[in-house]
Amino acid sequence: MISTIALTKLFGLPLVAYGGIFTLLLIIFTATVGFLNFKGISVIPFKWHPTLAIVTIIIAILHGILGLSIFLGY
Repeated sequence: MISTIALTKLFGLPLVAYGGIFTLLLIIFTATVGFLNFKGISVIPFKWHPTLAIVTIIIAILHGILGLSIFLGY
């Protein structure tokens, strides 16, 4: 059941692939916010860094569940 959602095609790619791309972009964006604030460039306030980290973890867990469901047959 979950694997059918994970393998649902959207613009030619399965949904789990978009989850991976989105997770990677969130990781890069979270790291960039932290790094820029560390260097003193506060274009985006540091208060967004923990929020982005939490969102990244949630999306990564969902991506992992979708990916594992394909191999485990759920």
